[in-house]
Amino acid sequence: MGRITRRRFIFLSGGAAGALALAACGSSNGGGGGNAGVQQPQSTGTAAQAAQGRTRVVFWSSWGGKNGEALTKLVNDFNAAQQGIFIENQFQGTYEETAQKLAAAMAARQVPDMVSLSEVTWNKFSMNKSLQSLDDYFKKVGLDPQDYVESLINEGTRQGKVWWVPFARSTPLFYYNRTLFKEAGLPDRAPKTWNELRDWGKELQKLGKPDLKAYAFTNAKNYNAWHFQGNVWQWNGNYSDKNLDVQIDGPNAVAAGEWLRKFVHEDKLGYMAPDQSVDFTNGVCAMTQQSTGSLGGIATTAKFDVGTGLLPEQEKFGCPTGGAGLGIIAAAPDDRKQAAVEFLKFLARPENVTYWSKQTGYVPVTKSAREAPEMQQYFQQNPNFKVAVDQLPKTQPQDTARLFVPNGDQTIGTGLERILVNNEPAEAVFKGVAEQLKRDAQEVKGQVKDLGLS
Repeated sequence: MGRITRRRFIFLSGGAAGALALAACGSSNGGGGGNAGVQQPQSTGTAAQAAQGRTRVVFWSSWGGKNGEALTKLVNDFNAAQQGIFIENQFQGTYEETAQKLAAAMAARQVPDMVSLSEVTWNKFSMNKSLQSLDDYFKKVGLDPQDYVESLINEGTRQGKVWWVPFARSTPLFYYNRTLFKEAGLPDRAPKTWNELRDWGKELQKLGKPDLKAYAFTNAKNYNAWHFQGNVWQWNGNYSDKNLDVQIDGPNAVAAGEWLRKFVHEDKLGYMAPDQSVDFTNGVCAMTQQSTGSLGGIATTAKFDVGTGLLPEQEKFGCPTGGAGLGIIAAAPDDRKQAAVEFLKFLARPENVTYWSKQTGYVPVTKSAREAPEMQQYFQQNPNFKVAVDQLPKTQPQDTARLFVPNGDQTIGTGLERILVNNEPAEAVFKGVAEQLKRDAQEVKGQVKDLGLS
């Protein structure tokens, strides 16, 4: 499939929503009901035979590798536990690839019933009325939304209704090489501030390891705009306000960007890595910031003792949430929506949330799972993972410029690359970034204001 730009994505998903709304107004004769002309994607493998006599729910997911194996087990367990519903898990690639395929599928009027969407991409589909509000379905199956961690379920709530359910949620986490810290005589903890991090970087330089850098940042492809969101807040700045008024060119955001520039190009303590996880586990850098969802892989791959901590502060603490949740497509037939919510209820059981968190490193998204004896025991055995959970109450939703502006993530991210790689002053870079964000924001600014986020 050809590449779909973010701008084209907005057009496709909006156009698809309109087409599906027209389909819902079609004749109810002939058994088509309110979804005439809307079809499911074709089954994969032997799913068609296995789903016979059951309500088939096509689920588009975004997890491969070890995380994909964990999801497959949960799907298989659900399908084996009852005979009325069959969940057909169809892997679609990354979050962005899944969203692009969904937009194209909507334009073709051949949609799945349930889909994984990132903390950025779900907003576009919700604004275009492509997602189903879930509160009434929760009541029918006895799923209590108040069991979800409040800050996480609130992110999926708009105008008093839940549209997006937390599942694979994460935050940025601070990682450090305990072995190198001990060798340099540093405390066994994360630095409390970025200035303390700089001081510790100089101590690490004294080890005389010419290929070692103190800290690795990352690039736009690997969500540097997500990671830098925390930096902006830590310097008392913002990308934008809740009404999508751009603020990344303000003095505090510029100060955060300028600190990064000097740290990399004047102090020579940091650099931009294509994949900071790879560099960290290979000992190229002593410290980095990466998702909590990467904890399992980093701890397994590293040949040294890995430490984690809360993100450094500056003027104050700042940390965004991230990851993905699950949405149900509004155009799906009601029986499949109901069946999909039964699967959501299954995923929200404490033992299943615990399993998913232990296997993947994503934070437990329900209170009942967080307090469960098995999860508490895991916290004691894995203090690094508990750091991620302890940090969660201190997080906040991201600024609207990254969540809603078409291509906002990449606009901010490529600006950061110019600072980190080209040594361009943050003030000039962020001025250009702000101008681009303001132009692109005009497409969605009215819709964002209607959401009543402020």
